[in-house]
Amino acid sequence: MQSESSKEKMGWQTGAFICALLCTAPMLAFAGGGSPAPAAEGPCSAAAQSVRVACGFDIKDEYFVQLGKCLNLTDSDQRERCIALATAQRNAAPEECDAQFEARDDFCDDAGQAAYDPVIDPAQFVDPADIGGSVAPNPYFPIVRGSHWVFTGGGEFNTVDVMSETREIAGVTCAVIHDQVKVDGEVTEDTQDFFAQDLAGNVWYFGEATAEYEDGLITNIDGSFLSGRDGAKPGIAFEAVSHVGDAYRQEFLLTEAEDVARVLSTTASASVPAASCNGTCVQTQEVNANEPSSIEDKYYAPGIGVILETDAQTGEHLSQLVSYHIGAP
Repeated sequence: MQSESSKEKMGWQTGAFICALLCTAPMLAFAGGGSPAPAAEGPCSAAAQSVRVACGFDIKDEYFVQLGKCLNLTDSDQRERCIALATAQRNAAPEECDAQFEARDDFCDDAGQAAYDPVIDPAQFVDPADIGGSVAPNPYFPIVRGSHWVFTGGGEFNTVDVMSETREIAGVTCAVIHDQVKVDGEVTEDTQDFFAQDLAGNVWYFGEATAEYEDGLITNIDGSFLSGRDGAKPGIAFEAVSHVGDAYRQEFLLTEAEDVARVLSTTASASVPAASCNGTCVQTQEVNANEPSSIEDKYYAPGIGVILETDAQTGEHLSQLVSYHIGAP
């Protein structure tokens, strides 16, 4: 009789084999380029390969839908321009599929090949109302009620508030954090984040309801996820104890919410208008596999939380803390 682990291994290997033989190479070739994915090493890489195949099918679908729109243009010049643009977009898209795959697969190399399926026991989480009182907050991610942070950068004004409301997700009572971005006084993004702290001090991210706005109207809700729905699972927003080289998922819903973090330093230094740390910051590098070209370094100061976000490639300051208070003022 096969063991459960043997059956599980056969399951992902069979899926990866079918993907590799039946769809990956033909799909990417049709889409306009790209190389076949290598044989998957384990569940993590197999999942990355599976999503890469899905990306190829999305290219095909988007191309033919756009082509249909083009064919309904009666002006021949407009029609030809439309078809040429659709073809150019189709031909360029596989590069993004490849980049997303590489980002996912690189994380598998760092975090391991195990399937991502964290066991969540509500009894192992604390009441958000007790954090900062009878329960010590995570010093680098203090979700204490009444706390308020203000960030600026890139023409944006960003406020983050720990609310008194809670929301139960997957049986866990989560704190609600309101995160709002304004540009020139107008709201461009409004988000409710749901965090919970476990007994060990890890802060978990259970979901977010996010919306982008333009002229007061919602234009995009991409990135929203709720653990337990549609395969979404919680991730670690910040560890109880950080070690250089740690790699962990901060959220998990394939193609929607895939932020991951790697710990670069536990003795980093940074200075911003509201705070500074001299060898006491934890520096992480955070990547979203859906936008692999956007890589950010974040600096977390003890007793405060994140104080600075920079472009990992250029060092440009993207967001910096300008004022804050922890707990009710």
